Amino acid sequence: MTTLKIFVGTVYGNAQHAAEEVEKNLKDAGHECELLSDPDVSDFTDADAILVVTSTTGQGDVPPNLEFVYSDLKDEFPLLTDKPFAVAALGDSSYGETYCGGGRHFHELLTELQGNAVADMLEVDAIETLEPEKDVTDWVMGIKDKLYGV
Repeated sequence: MTTLKIFVGTVYGNAQHAAEEVEKNLKDAGHECELLSDPDVSDFTDADAILVVTSTTGQGDVPPNLEFVYSDLKDEFPLLTDKPFAVAALGDSSYGETYCGGGRHFHELLTELQGNAVADMLEVDAIETLEPEKDVTDWVMGIKDKLYGV
């Protein structure tokens, strides 16, 4: 059975809460998944499918809990040939060009590593959305068959 690894990048907890809701809904639907907030490169290479749920910090940066694995992935450059992935990015559009930067960085890197994006990156704007976990969960449940290769 395919196991989806959910990688969460968070500073204030919104992305963590959204990822936990996704995990609960997927498990309730009978899917295998694992939530990781302190991953290493092997967690990405060993995954059957990848979901990144991340906020953005600083000037459009990856949150601190994912910055080391992001850097290691860039340095080691392990090919994820055709591995299904999706990225949900939380951000605040008032920050202009850095909006959803953490998610954009991950989406671009996973694409460079030859992963297979099963959907366009989801952007959740804090200005418009009070409950990002609902938007992220609805989106993931809509693409879960693509992530799980069904």
